[in-house]
Amino acid sequence: EQEDIWQNAEADALFLLAQAGVRVPKPYGCFEGVMLMELITDGEGGVAPRLNDITLTPEQARKDHATVMTEIVRMLCAGIVHGDLSEFNVLQDEIGPVIIDLPQAVNAAGNNNARAMLARDVNNMTAYYGRYAPDLLKSKHAKEIWAHYEAGTLSPDTKLTGRFKESTKK
Repeated sequence: EQEDIWQNAEADALFLLAQAGVRVPKPYGCFEGVMLMELITDGEGGVAPRLNDITLTPEQARKDHATVMTEIVRMLCAGIVHGDLSEFNVLQDEIGPVIIDLPQAVNAAGNNNARAMLARDVNNMTAYYGRYAPDLLKSKHAKEIWAHYEAGTLSPDTKLTGRFKESTKK
């Protein structure tokens, strides 16, 4: 029964995120304990690699980092935090990054750890892309995204800068 709940939660998250325009595999449903979804392929029709299996140029790393930050924003606007986002949970197709593996995704408004989970997701992805473009390591996307979320100003079209000045107010 718990496994059914877990599988249905992943399917629900995939359907919600796909509908919100997040680059995730298109879900078809969960049937008798088997999740059916789109196969993500590379440019030659083979299975798309995970990020940890590829090498990027600095330019491609910056571009894909911006794409992933946009996808994280879209996820949060849909009310979802991935909770385990890393280079092992993102595939790279010919267009760019595709987010996978969502069984641990949480409702951002209903989980007291959502802020920390979002920060971990953002920081994991920044650390990965920062291997190829070290200037990304100075960005503060997690704090910037969460500040917009808390203020109610976050939208799928929010333009991120990676800069954030923390308040000195107590």
